[in-house]
Amino acid sequence: MTDVKTLYPDRYYASYDKTSQQPTRVTGWYDTWVMSNLTNVPSASDMIPVSPEDWADQSVFRLPRGKGILDGVIVNYTPPATTDLKTEATAALAGARSYVLNAYTIKNAATPEAWITYLDALEAIENGTNITSTALPKAPTS
Repeated sequence: MTDVKTLYPDRYYASYDKTSQQPTRVTGWYDTWVMSNLTNVPSASDMIPVSPEDWADQSVFRLPRGKGILDGVIVNYTPPATTDLKTEATAALAGARSYVLNAYTIKNAATPEAWITYLDALEAIENGTNITSTALPKAPTS
């Protein structure tokens, strides 16, 4: 049986997704020398060693969130804000409905087909019947 200290020469490690664009978030913290099963622990070469002093500072350093990896160094990290397509569609739909109401409905004018198609496309994303789009459709220009 191989000694754990041979596989993990440093006791403490932070794991991360090496394929992600950096900075990227820390995905796990490991005290490898006390673990009874290392089956699901990434190899030492796929992690960043953590000093004993940093490991001991749980109030600042080893938080569940807020740390990331950049160029092999553990850094403060705030993930980028993300908005999903459904949320974007809901906001765009509210604006489009308001525009159509003010530009056409209030004037008792026919809504152009381009606007109806656009509204339908946004509604499909919002209500989940369109799950293949990765971007919002372009709004009509008039």
